[in-house]
Amino acid sequence: MSPPALEPDDPGSNPRPRVRVRGIYATALTNYLLGAEPAFEVVQASDPIARRFDRTFPSEPADVTVEPSQDSHGVAITGDPETVPAVRSALDDVAIDTFSWSDVAAPGAVFRGTVTDTTGGGAIVSLAEDREGFLPFGNAEEYVEEGDEPRVQVTESRAPWGRSRPVLTTELRVPGDVATLVADVDSLVADTPDGTASHELVRTTELLSTAVPDDWGIVWEPGATDLSVAELDAALSATVDRAHALESALESPAEEGRLAAPFRTAWVWFGRTARFALDDHREAVTATMPGHHRTKAGDERASGAVDFAEHLGVDAEEFPFEAVTASFGPAEGDRIAIGHGKPDGRCVQLGRGEVTEVDAANGRVTVERAMSGGGTYDALDIPRVEGDIATTRFTEGRWWYPTVYRGEDGDRRGTYVNVSTPVEVFPDAVRYVDLHVDVIKHSDGTVEVVDEDELAASVEAGTVSTALAEKAMDVATQVAAALRD
Repeated sequence: MSPPALEPDDPGSNPRPRVRVRGIYATALTNYLLGAEPAFEVVQASDPIARRFDRTFPSEPADVTVEPSQDSHGVAITGDPETVPAVRSALDDVAIDTFSWSDVAAPGAVFRGTVTDTTGGGAIVSLAEDREGFLPFGNAEEYVEEGDEPRVQVTESRAPWGRSRPVLTTELRVPGDVATLVADVDSLVADTPDGTASHELVRTTELLSTAVPDDWGIVWEPGATDLSVAELDAALSATVDRAHALESALESPAEEGRLAAPFRTAWVWFGRTARFALDDHREAVTATMPGHHRTKAGDERASGAVDFAEHLGVDAEEFPFEAVTASFGPAEGDRIAIGHGKPDGRCVQLGRGEVTEVDAANGRVTVERAMSGGGTYDALDIPRVEGDIATTRFTEGRWWYPTVYRGEDGDRRGTYVNVSTPVEVFPDAVRYVDLHVDVIKHSDGTVEVVDEDELAASVEAGTVSTALAEKAMDVATQVAAALRD
C-alpha cells in the first residue's frame, strides 16, 4: 500500500543537491560526487575531509546523507525523496559490479504492522513488501504479542543483505538533518548535542520565528552547532512542515502497510571492482594504498593498519592480499562463511566450511564442507548423499569459482562453477553477488551452461544491468570452453 505523499524539503537557493558523506568511503565519494555530472554540493564535511581537499565546505543542512552499512560493504542514501534517486543513480555508475535497491523501511517511515513472533528481547513485526522489523520491548509503549497490529516507526534502517532487521519504536518522531521533532514531549527542547539543558541551542531556540506544534519537542542534532540562527530557523521550519505532513498522512484511513514516509532510503552495495574504482577517486585526493576500501570493508581491525601504512608512505603496486591475509585471515583451519549475494539485495549464507589451504601468493583459498543427505545438487541432478565433500576454490578477484563434489569414496560426482561478481576473500566470509548463470561438468565429462533464463529475467527485472549480464555470459562461455578442453 503506497503512503500519502509528503512534501520534500525545499533545497533553497542552492540549485545543486546537498549531500553529507560519512564513513570509510567519505573521501572517495566526496571527490566522486563533486566531479559528477551534474555535480553535487558536499556539506558538513569532517575536518579530515576539509584538510584533504584543502577547501571549506558549507555547513548548511544536507538534503541527503550517505553513510556506510553496518558491515561497510556498501552505503545507505537517506533523505529528501526527490534527491535520493539522483544520488543513487550517480553511485550506480561507480563500477559494473555496483548494485542498488530502494528500501520501504526508511528511517522515519511509519507502518501499521503485524507481530508475527516474539523473542526474548522483542517482537518481529511484518511491515510491507516482505520487509520485517524488530521492535525491542523497551521501545514499545504497551505489551505486544503475536497477532497484535501496533503502529511503529523505523528508528534504524538495515541493509537488505544484512542478517538483522530494521529497529522499530512506537514513539513518533520526525527526523531531520539538523532538528528532529519528538511527539508527546512537554518541553520545547527535548535534547541537545551534548545532552544538557544549558546548551546554547536552548537559548537560541527561543529566538527562532518558527512555531513548533503543540506536544512536540525539538532534538537538536550535532550538525546544528555550526549553523547560523537563520539556518537553524530554516532547518526547523522544514522539519515542522514534515511534522504537519506526517500528522495529515496518519489521519488517512489506511489500516495496514506503510502509512507515511518522510524520507526515502536506497542501499548501494559495492563489489570488488567498485571498491578499487573508489580507491582511484581517493588516490586523486590523498595517498591511498591499493585495496584501501577492500581491506577496510573486510575487517574493522584493518582500518588502523591501512591508515598507518598510508601515513608511512608504504608503496605497493597491487592489493597486498598475502599481507592482509597473514594479518587478519583467513588461515588454514579457520571456518568461514560463504556469503552468496543475490541481485535483488538478499544475501544467503551457503553454510560455513573449513579452510584447508591458503595459497596467498595466488590469492586462493580452498574451503571444504561436509554435505548432509537429502535432495539433489542444483543443475547436476544427482542426489545429495551423507558424507559427500564439497571442495570450493575461491580466488580473489576472479569472476567465477568452482566447487567439486566428491563421494565418501573420493570419486568425483560433478563440478559446479558459479559465475559471480569478483570474489572477495574476507577474514570471516567469502563475498560476491551471484549472477545466476552457471557452468556444470557432469561426472561423465559433459559440460553445459545453465540458468541463462534466470539471468535474462534479472535483466528484465532491472536487478542486473545489461553490461553485467553480457560480462557474465562471456565468463560462462570461457569457463565452459576451458572445461571441455
